[in-house]
Amino acid sequence: MTPDLPAILARLQAALPAAGLVHLRNPGPAAQDSLLVAHDSLVAVCQTLRDTPELAFDFLSNVSGVDWPEPAKADAVAVPPEGTAPAAGGFLEVVYHLYSTARRCGPLVLRARTLDRQAQVFVPSVVAVYRSADYQEREIFDLFGVIFTGHPDLRRILMWEEFVDHPMRKDYVAPDDYEYEPTPHDAVLEKAKLHYPAKPEI
Repeated sequence: MTPDLPAILARLQAALPAAGLVHLRNPGPAAQDSLLVAHDSLVAVCQTLRDTPELAFDFLSNVSGVDWPEPAKADAVAVPPEGTAPAAGGFLEVVYHLYSTARRCGPLVLRARTLDRQAQVFVPSVVAVYRSADYQEREIFDLFGVIFTGHPDLRRILMWEEFVDHPMRKDYVAPDDYEYEPTPHDAVLEKAKLHYPAKPEI
C-alpha cells in the first residue's frame, strides 16, 4: 500500500509542530513523493512514525547518501512547494525508506540535508530508533562524509582508516599512484609507472 503522504504529514505536524517538515514532489514516472525533515527534528520524527499505532513505520529498509553540489538539481528531482527559496549552496542528503510491516505500507521516503558540503556536514543518527541504520550510516559516513551525531560506532566500513576523502563525492579525484592495487594493468599500469618507475635490469 502506498503511504498517504498528506495525511502522514498532517499527523506529524500535529504531533511535532516545530519539526520543520516539507512535502517534496517527485515529478518522475514513479511519482514517489518524500518528506524533507529538518535534521534537528529527524530523531523525533522517526520515533513518532514508529510509535504512533496508526502509522507504525517499524522497519527502516534503506538509508542512502546523495551529494548535491548544485542545489537546483536537487530541487528538480524532489520539487519543493512553490515559493520556497532555493538553497544557497550545495549540501549532502540522507534518504530513508520506511515501511510499516503491520499495515503492509511503504515506502515512506524521508530526506535530511546537511547545511553545506564542507564544515556543517552533520545529521543525527537514527540508530537508537532503527537498529538497521547502523552499518548504513557508517557506509554514508565513509563514502560521502556525513557525520552522524550520536552514532554508537561511527568509523569507516568499506575504505581503510587511513584513506583520505570520500569517494562518492561528485568532486572526488581518484589518486593515480594506486598503492593499494597490487597488480595494476592497462591504463592503471601506465599511471602507476609515473610513481613507480621500472628498476633497471641487472
